Amino acid sequence: MEYNRLILSISLFIGTIISGTLGYRVYEDMDLFEAFYMTIITVSTVGFSEIKPLSPVGRMITVFIITSGIGLGTYTLGLIVKIFVEGEIQKAFGRKKLKKQIADLKDHFIICGYGRIGKIICEELAAENRRFIVIEQNPENAEVIDRARHLYINMDATTEEALIRAGIMTARGLVTAVSSDADNVYITLTARGIRPDIFILARASDDKSEDKLKRAGANRVVSPYHIGGRRMAQVLKRPTVMDFIDTATMTTRLGLVIDELAVGADSDMVGKNLVESRIRKDYGVIIVAIKKESGKMIFNPDPAETLE
Repeated sequence: MEYNRLILSISLFIGTIISGTLGYRVYEDMDLFEAFYMTIITVSTVGFSEIKPLSPVGRMITVFIITSGIGLGTYTLGLIVKIFVEGEIQKAFGRKKLKKQIADLKDHFIICGYGRIGKIICEELAAENRRFIVIEQNPENAEVIDRARHLYINMDATTEEALIRAGIMTARGLVTAVSSDADNVYITLTARGIRPDIFILARASDDKSEDKLKRAGANRVVSPYHIGGRRMAQVLKRPTVMDFIDTATMTTRLGLVIDELAVGADSDMVGKNLVESRIRKDYGVIIVAIKKESGKMIFNPDPAETLE
């Protein structure tokens, strides 16, 4: 709204100068430059004397230029100052609010890199209202993140300062998804050095980088190209199976969701088998697999399988 008013006031101010110039040119028989000069010294109220004595019509033109020019000039200048000051204030408050939001983050995810992979990760986390913050060095990508209303800091994710400012000490996990595998390795090493127990998910462009990232301390390594190729092959071989998996993991159209739940030490289900726990009967939940603390996975568990 303010910008529209500014454009209108500037247009009217320019229109006043053009009208005054044409008026002096037509009614006072001045050449074009003299008419323009006379209009400028009139609208600016610098107090210079008239180029030549004016007729009554010329004086009316002068009155018009003074009254409209001063009013429009003052109004335009006020709008410019207002827009500038308010913009700076909003930026200052925005930065202060952003710092507070980052400082209050706990049990969140840190996403390093907002390229194609990082963007998709952020969209998925945001869709489930998961807390996260992005570290992005590219100013152009930072503007995109800002428009998406994600928390972010415009820094180099390979530095300790960036990870600490992103709240690595209270974070739930870190995802390094920058385009360079070398940077992903460096970020993993830096993060593991700052906080040895944090979960790190790393992106790799090729198989060689997977081993390096695991040695650097990544808990899990994902190769988007490898996964994408295998998925496309599975769609060709087992399209119905892939449709079912997509329905269960990507949408809620059928009210079907695959999720994971941890059995706490104080849970009433500890020590009971699946039949005794009444999970299926009370909640309509299908137990697809049980993962033991050791990491062993029991698929399609027997009803007599005991929960721990």
